[in-house]
Amino acid sequence: MSDTVAETPRPATDVETPVLARLSTLDRFLPVWILVAMVAGLLLGRLVPGLDDALDAVRVGEVSLPIAVGLLLMMYPVLAKVRYSELDRVTGDRRLLAASLVLNWLIGPALMFGLAWVLLPDLPEYRTGLVIVGLARCIAMVLIWNDLSCGDREAAAVLVAINSVFQILAFGALGWFYLQVLPGWLGLPTTSAEFSVWAIVVSVLVFLGIPLVAGFLTRTIGERSKGRDWYEGRFLPRIGPVALYGLLFTIVMLFALQGDAITSNPWDVVRIALPLLAYFALMFGGSFLLGMRLRLGYAKTATLAFTAAGNNFELAIAVAIGTFGVTSGQALAGVVGPLIEVPVLVALVHVSLRAARRWFPGDPTVPTTTEPSRRSA
Repeated sequence: MSDTVAETPRPATDVETPVLARLSTLDRFLPVWILVAMVAGLLLGRLVPGLDDALDAVRVGEVSLPIAVGLLLMMYPVLAKVRYSELDRVTGDRRLLAASLVLNWLIGPALMFGLAWVLLPDLPEYRTGLVIVGLARCIAMVLIWNDLSCGDREAAAVLVAINSVFQILAFGALGWFYLQVLPGWLGLPTTSAEFSVWAIVVSVLVFLGIPLVAGFLTRTIGERSKGRDWYEGRFLPRIGPVALYGLLFTIVMLFALQGDAITSNPWDVVRIALPLLAYFALMFGGSFLLGMRLRLGYAKTATLAFTAAGNNFELAIAVAIGTFGVTSGQALAGVVGPLIEVPVLVALVHVSLRAARRWFPGDPTVPTTTEPSRRSA
């Protein structure tokens, strides 16, 4: 399959304008809104007695109902943007699929394991939480970063779906390997943890399956009834902010549940952030260089890099809560994840777009200021 398969033109994207300037006011100040959501969650957890128990009383799988609602609201608008009729051009690219599988299921978990042990040797709960994060591959927020970087939207949808299948099949076995087998071989302390396969299945089916089906039906019905121009030009911009609202609501709920642990251990939060920062930088940089070496073209290279660098913190948090408890250090490690991911991956969007102009001359998947973009994210 050709590296630069032609796609239907998409709305023009001005890559000469700084990333933040291209965003709406709502998106541009995303780190500010996240900070406000964090503070609001902490205050709610402090000021409302018994709120954490109330939030955790009703669950969807292993996730409290309010958090489940937030996750669904966050993912639906992104998956409604995918052009499902173009997925066949992605599934035929064996180099992209193979590279993604290796990066996500061999290199990513091993890298997080190494960073967790090197940087958190004295904090076993947080170390275990980060190992679990490394096993939970991207199915949510990565689609947003891929969108901003003008990556391949359909490729991202396929890679996310593949990661979801592998999560169901391999998560438990990899957890056993990285928490018990490998540490034992290396003479390190082991962690006993039994992951519920059914909990992982439910998480994937609910938090990817429901918004994926909803997104597919929305696009299919919308295009048939009103046409693609109306759907992409008028409908999608209206539902787009829902993803941010869902993210902020989820963060408020998470911090309401984790407020005491966070305020009591601020230095621990910093310690958890260090391996995450290293992980994002190494995974993104290595994946981007691999995509260039494989000559995937800019759009697919960006998608490969962001899907490899992103993690499914929602699943990691759900597994940590279900296995170790809602106020555990393992769950706190998962909660810190998206707070580090947001500013780091926004910065990597800048890096990706600069690389597009400098390292992909003549590539038709690089968006321009004068021609309709082949933007696929």
